[in-house]
Amino acid sequence: MDKRPIGVFDSGLGGLTVVKALKGLLPNESILYFGDTARLPYGVKSKDLVEQYSRQITRFLIKKNAKMIIVACNTATAMALNKLKKDFRNVPIIGVIEPGSEQAISKTSSRQIGVIGTIATIKSNAYEESIKKKDRDINIISKACPLFVPFVEEGLTEGGAINEVVKHYLSLFNNNVDTLILGCTHYPLLKDVISKNTTQIILIDSAAAVAKEAYKKLQEHRLLTHDTSIGTLQCYVTDLPMRFEKLGNIFLGEEIKHLHLVNDF
Repeated sequence: MDKRPIGVFDSGLGGLTVVKALKGLLPNESILYFGDTARLPYGVKSKDLVEQYSRQITRFLIKKNAKMIIVACNTATAMALNKLKKDFRNVPIIGVIEPGSEQAISKTSSRQIGVIGTIATIKSNAYEESIKKKDRDINIISKACPLFVPFVEEGLTEGGAINEVVKHYLSLFNNNVDTLILGCTHYPLLKDVISKNTTQIILIDSAAAVAKEAYKKLQEHRLLTHDTSIGTLQCYVTDLPMRFEKLGNIFLGEEIKHLHLVNDF
């Protein structure tokens, strides 16, 4: 029995999709969430910078007694996960790319998979490498969608403007893939408008797969809590806490009660 919290981080609001899945699967686990709102988006940053940010945040969460770290950011997973695992060997650390890849492989029947993500995630070829490692015969079409994160962070997840942006980015996938990986944890918040602009395509939201992977790792390391009370959620942000709280309440589907602004960490 381990009552310590699970640490989760992302560049902003997107990782709350993973928090929501965790709370659904593991309601008794407490969670520390770190949204690096002062330095988002990560998708246009260099590898060195993303590694630096990810190390800082991981160190912060471990100091706050996190028993596991979930990198709930595709860009940080692609650029920094391996480094984090080497630097913080005493804590299990998982990312979002492997679980999402496995889910997509299990769903595709045409063996044609699409991937959308930030510029950095797409350039890294992390999804292609993950999928090809498991099945070399699957064909992958990738597309960077850099405007999606700013729209989500502004709360613009519906309406004419985002509909036009989605239509522009995703037209190449129709009739070419049967499965589309939402390769950024912000993107599930655009799932409705993405569905409207894609035909007969299964959308892969890796949040549920990540929650299952977290449960598996917690079991393996004997870190699951046996507390029967509902776990708490503590959120930390580096800028704009009021906006994070307002939009986070909507995206999470419940009130964020414990929110802290972090200036020096």
